Amino acid sequence: MYLSLVTSLFTYICIILAVAFFTLFERKGLSYMQIRKGPNKVGFMGLPQPLADAAKLLTKEVAKPTMANYSPYFVAPVFSFTLALLLWQLYPSMYSTSYFKWGVLFFLCVSSLNVYGTLLAGWASNSKYALLGSLRAIAQTISYEVSMALILLFPLFLASSFNFVEIIEDQKGLWFIFLMAPASFLWFVTCIAETNRAPFDFAEGESELVSGFNIEYGSAGFALIFLAEYANILVMSLFSSILFFGGSEMFFFSSDLSMMLKVTFFAFVFIWVRASYPRFRYDLLMGLTWKAFLPTALSLLLLILVFMFTQL
Repeated sequence: MYLSLVTSLFTYICIILAVAFFTLFERKGLSYMQIRKGPNKVGFMGLPQPLADAAKLLTKEVAKPTMANYSPYFVAPVFSFTLALLLWQLYPSMYSTSYFKWGVLFFLCVSSLNVYGTLLAGWASNSKYALLGSLRAIAQTISYEVSMALILLFPLFLASSFNFVEIIEDQKGLWFIFLMAPASFLWFVTCIAETNRAPFDFAEGESELVSGFNIEYGSAGFALIFLAEYANILVMSLFSSILFFGGSEMFFFSSDLSMMLKVTFFAFVFIWVRASYPRFRYDLLMGLTWKAFLPTALSLLLLILVFMFTQL
């Protein structure tokens, strides 16, 4: 029991550090894609910049909007951050002390709860901009969760397991992406929409909603909200690599190192997409999932079911 607590605590500390330096990775990546330098004043090449940002945010005065509902206002960032950390319990390391037998179901349950953190933050702020941003995020997240759950069935059918470790081991000979490239593309676009990232970042549309659902947050609350967002980006990159690029070793690297390289690649693609595409119109975003992704996922699922029954 104590060993599990220690390993969980160590994991959470590593996640927070990874998220902090992922923000630097994003700012550097975006800056070079836009032919500029990015953060380079703090320390050597700007490397301590995330630590300086954290110190600034956590030492600022905590704002208390006069008309806000205080309890949910302060609970929302903590709730979102806690859910983001819980998903990292599913990390399939070779040094893990325990594994979830029904890890995929745990992932679906926890990721579905993420919408409540955004809802609480927008409603409790008592601001029309925050409320509109949270309503947008709720509609977007619920819509894309439908297609995400359907696409998730493809690797489950191939691996015949709900355990992420067994899904990885089933791909030792051949990655699932070679068997279902269209489904993997739909999955990744759905992940971008699920995490409210550009070009689907309608919950934070600064042009019309100022800053969206987090407009009334500053200092520690703001830090927790964005720690949760970036932790979700990394964890969706992790699940993308597990579901479609599994297998224990890759190019003579150890299993954990190969997993880190795959997660870093997917995280970079998140940044690359943000730098490449402008924000969609909201009606096009909703039409994409209900008129394109959902029928495509159902059609592919039907083909797989027909193929499986013909082999019996």
